[in-house]
Amino acid sequence: MSSAPVSDTRRRALSRLALPAALSLLPGLARAQPLRPTPAQTEGPFYPTELPADTDFDLLRQGAASYTRGQAAWLEGQVRDTSGRPLAGALVEIWQCDADGHYRHPRDGGRADPAFQAFGRVATDAEGRYRFRTLRPVAYEGRTPHIHLKLKRGARTLLTTQLYVEGDPGNERDFLWRSLRDARDRMALTRPFEGADGGELRAQFPLVVALS
Repeated sequence: MSSAPVSDTRRRALSRLALPAALSLLPGLARAQPLRPTPAQTEGPFYPTELPADTDFDLLRQGAASYTRGQAAWLEGQVRDTSGRPLAGALVEIWQCDADGHYRHPRDGGRADPAFQAFGRVATDAEGRYRFRTLRPVAYEGRTPHIHLKLKRGARTLLTTQLYVEGDPGNERDFLWRSLRDARDRMALTRPFEGADGGELRAQFPLVVALS
């Protein structure tokens, strides 16, 4: 004996019951796909041997001095683990050369402008966010414009990498930028510095780290 046909009303009722069950699976599917970690790069030779008097978020002010060379830029982002969870309380450090291409470092001959802080560190907030005010990086001999970044949690260094400027013609000639063979890695480390209110540039640099 054949079963009775399902009425349109019953079919719609079953569909309404099935949809929430299907949607409830989506978060689990999303969690099954870990985020791609931000690529690591070399620390380079100019990590500070002696920190400036200020080490705050604003690299354009060093004590009472203001640095007015170059293009001011805000660098900001969110730090997450590979599961997408924000990483609160991590320490983000950046360092870079001044507008004339000189680092605050003995190996660069002490030629850096003392008004440029050159190094800053901030702790990520409850949502894993960080923010710096600095310069759009500039090129110097042998290197395309870049900013160095280090991420720490307690005594552990989670990431050391470099940020590049999207569209800069020097990228294709830079040996470290070219070492990023995967297009996804280049995209992760190469970000646009775009205009914003007040005439200062802005760059978003999200970070993803594996904690295990």
